[in-house]
Amino acid sequence: MAAPGVTVFVCVSCRDGEDADVRPGALLLEALRARLDERSVDIAVEPVECLAVCKRPATVAFAGAGKWTYVIGDLDGAAHVDDLIDSAQSFAATDNGVVAWKDRPACFKKGVVSRVPPVS
Repeated sequence: MAAPGVTVFVCVSCRDGEDADVRPGALLLEALRARLDERSVDIAVEPVECLAVCKRPATVAFAGAGKWTYVIGDLDGAAHVDDLIDSAQSFAATDNGVVAWKDRPACFKKGVVSRVPPVS
């Protein structure tokens, strides 16, 4: 069973600007799933076809019931996987989805595209 409180949606449609066949989000998804297995962390991870942030791949969204949703771009599957997992765990641990600025790794601080309020 996945950790309650968070689903990480990974955009798998954006293409790399230099190589149209490379999909950074798909690479991030593979790296994220592999690292979650290595670390024995159970977080829900779902591929999505588009998060509409094509100029900032790879992009993910952290979402949870009753929580703010974060959309985060400019992620690198090789460099940011552990920070992404740690951030998702921090998000899951909150009541409202707001992760304190001081508790966010650099890729989360710099990569935020938007924060969307929860549906009431």
